[in-house]
Formats: sequence, C-alpha cells, structure tokens
Amino acid sequence: MAESSSVIPTPLLKDELDIVIPTIRNLEFLEMWRPYLSPYHLIIVQDGDPTKKIHVPEGYDYELYNRDDINRILGPKASCISFKDSACRCFGYMVSKKKYIFTIDDDCFVAKDPSGKDINALEQHIKNLLCPATPFFFNTLYDPYREGADFVRGYPFSLREGVPTAVSHGLWLNIPDYDAPTQLVKPRERNSRYVDAVLTIPKGTLFPMCGMNLAFDRDLIGPAMYFGLMGDGQPIGRYDDMWAGWCTKVICDHLGLGIKTGLPYIWHSKASNPFVNLKKEYKGIYWQEELIPFFQSATLPKECTTVQACYKELSKQVNAKLSNVDPYFTKLADAMVTWIDAWDELNPPSKGAAGIANGSA
Repeated sequence: MAESSSVIPTPLLKDELDIVIPTIRNLEFLEMWRPYLSPYHLIIVQDGDPTKKIHVPEGYDYELYNRDDINRILGPKASCISFKDSACRCFGYMVSKKKYIFTIDDDCFVAKDPSGKDINALEQHIKNLLCPATPFFFNTLYDPYREGADFVRGYPFSLREGVPTAVSHGLWLNIPDYDAPTQLVKPRERNSRYVDAVLTIPKGTLFPMCGMNLAFDRDLIGPAMYFGLMGDGQPIGRYDDMWAGWCTKVICDHLGLGIKTGLPYIWHSKASNPFVNLKKEYKGIYWQEELIPFFQSATLPKECTTVQACYKELSKQVNAKLSNVDPYFTKLADAMVTWIDAWDELNPPSKGAAGIANGSA
C-alpha cells in the first residue's frame, strides 16, 4: 500500500502539449526545468547558422529544425518565417500537431514564489487555459474560477459561464520586459514584485504580449500566432510578439475567446543590450503610435468565422491602412497571407473548424 502513495501522477496534458523553444545556443537551461518539462515533447527552432550543432540535455524528447529544414518543408513559403530573430519560433507552432503550445526563451529559468517554493510555470499555464475567461465583464476579484474566489455581487449571471481561454500570458521576475529607452534610463531596475493574480484582458483592450513565457490553445487561435517579419533583412525587430498579440486580441474579441495574463512567473536571467535593442526597435517606437489606433479600430465581418479567415481579412486591412506608414507593411501583409497558406498546407482544416465563435456580447 505504501508504494501506491509514491506513484508520480501523469503530467497534465502530457500528450496534448508541445514546448516550442527558439535558440541560437546550447540548451543547458533545460536542466533547471527538467522536473517540469522533461515529460513533454520539445520543438526546437534553431536560428542563425544551420551548420552549428545545438546541444540538448539528455533525456528530453525533441525535434530540432534549422533554417535548411524550414526551407525544405515550406519551399517558397519559407519567406514568411523570420531569420536571425526569435520570431522564427512560430515555425514550431505551425509544425506542431498538438492542441496546446507552451513557448519559452532560453534565458528563462524557474522562479520562486514569495515562500521560496519553485514555480511550475507550465502547470499554471495549463490551469489558465483549461478554465474559462471573462472578457465581457470585469470581475474585481480577478479570475473568478480560481480556488477561493468567485463572481462578485453585480456580476451578470448570464455571463458567468465564461468563454474558452485561448491564450495564457505569463510574467517575469528579475529582468523586466522593457523597451530600449526604458532600459537605458533604468539600467539597474529589477522586478521583484510578485502579484498572485490572474485576470482576463477585457474585450476591446489591447495589451503588449511578450513571447518569452506564453501558452496558447493551438486549436483555437494557432493561425493568428504569427510573429511577423523581423530580424535579418527587415527594418524592425523586437515587435514580433507584439504584432502577434495585437492580431490575436482583435481576433479573440471577434470570435468570443479570452486571453489571461498574470501568473505564472519565470525568472528572466539576462538583459539584452539596450543599444542593440534601440537599433532594432526605433522604427517600431514611431510606428506603434499608428499601429495601436489601427488595431483599436479594426473590425472583422461576421462572415469571418475561422481564425484563418479573420487573419486574411486583417492582412487586407493592414495593406490598405498601414502601407502609407511604410512599404514594410505591404510586405508584412503579403507574408501574413503566405503564413496562413503555409499553415493550411501543413494543417489541413477539419470539417469542424468553422464556427468556433460563441457570439457573446
């Protein structure tokens, strides 16, 4: 009888979740994550020189793709996948065949909660994704489905069922996710503030999505998780996750899906060079003043009932309304269409793919 109590439980969603990691270096950081990530399948997207050998610690089940593989699998459509930028990670989303994705950067380590206990970030992401979201009416106790919480007085009963959660956006201790100007004026700032909360981002509200500690339901929103054209040959970098976040939020609002932010925290170990970052970001810093109003006012027609249809419609609007900001956006709009075509080629739509919207609010 004593033996049965020591049986290790099967990890949550073990056969339904892939972990996607973009990298240019050996993945020794996975040693620290071994207790939490080793039961899962990894998809590693190697950026930069495809002849460089990447070391992955023993005991991990993984597949590794470099630029040569991307070109071989996608052919001419490989042009939509960024090169020399962590935006290449979205190729991993495309080749996965699992329902859920967790993506993490290779400079992220296991954080500790205020009691000193290690945080199982993946477990918290799964909890976020498996319980509903409440984008149509804000609950002042944050996530009402969490143990010890509920809907507050005055919350409409008709909305308490919630909607499916498409995205779980985690946060970071130590190095904050700052832009280059903020890095430059606050070079020694570290985030030690742990907020024990998860909330649904309200409908109609955009947010800056960070891709270093992120999970999503690939079946619900995967085709919108395109990290754009960044890095080598492009006039902008470090806006890949932002772009995916803005597009995803507009589509989630249209389809009646939710996005959660807050827990879990990871430990972000190293700050990138603010001068290098400024060179990558400076056009984006100007452009975002026009991009944000564009996304805030973007609407999608009722006929768009799949993520792919929504995304192609959004690409048309990008081309029509942002090309005057810079020719880059014409190129990006074309790449958005190429991305969806490549996604559908590798993931033929099933008969039940249409109509995931619940039409709420």
